Amino acid sequence: MKYYGWGLPFDASAHGAAIDRLIYVIHIFMAVLFLGWAIFLILSLVKFRARPGHKANYKLNHFKAPTYAEVGVALFEVLLLVGFSFPIVSQVRDQFPSTAEALEVRVVAEQFAWNFHYPGPDGVFGSSDIHLISPANPVGLNPEDPAGQDDVTTINQFRIPVGRPVIAHLSSKDVIHSFAIPVMRVKRDMIPGQVAPIWFEAKHTGNFEIACAQLCGLGHYRMRGFFTVQTQDEFEKWMNGEVQSKLGAAVPPASAPVPAA
Repeated sequence: MKYYGWGLPFDASAHGAAIDRLIYVIHIFMAVLFLGWAIFLILSLVKFRARPGHKANYKLNHFKAPTYAEVGVALFEVLLLVGFSFPIVSQVRDQFPSTAEALEVRVVAEQFAWNFHYPGPDGVFGSSDIHLISPANPVGLNPEDPAGQDDVTTINQFRIPVGRPVIAHLSSKDVIHSFAIPVMRVKRDMIPGQVAPIWFEAKHTGNFEIACAQLCGLGHYRMRGFFTVQTQDEFEKWMNGEVQSKLGAAVPPASAPVPAA
């Protein structure tokens, strides 16, 4: 399947159809405006061109048509906001999933990489400290915190299960970045010192890309991440493999409760 090319990117998001519909309506509206102004320009150039025997009239003429056109454009823009944009924003906000049903991930941007922090099978994030950040510990995990012993971190590799809501907590180490996954129709700025939660849900499996949509420095062009949507079984297998690699011992599946000590 071809994910990128002419037109909009492949829609792998549960709420992508409504966003795509709004984008198409806006593009059609802009095409109509462009065509209308182009016709008006051509007619003006032809009608008011310099010709022998014609004297220029410097008297100002008032026409009602431009006023009607401006009012029509303003009303249509209100319709775009009230009838299309606001319902999408309200739907996404009102349907924000609970942490019990969603996969939570911390996304920490830096020049010029994406750091992903998963809470592991216990579902609890280990504590972190900016003073502990290093090339080997990009999110500053506290090695003394028991809750973080099974946490998983990746660089430029973001994996999620299909059909399950994902809550991503966005933050930045240095400058303003913009987290963008085109196939998820997700884009949000990451402000240093702030944590911004977003959520999305994938409806298709596949391998996609993450982009930084904000100019963040000389290396902005190479701030590219890889977004993989897997089945639940594939995701659990990957997660368990990462935890086993970190702990050097077997762990229960991500969907199973952790046995009491």
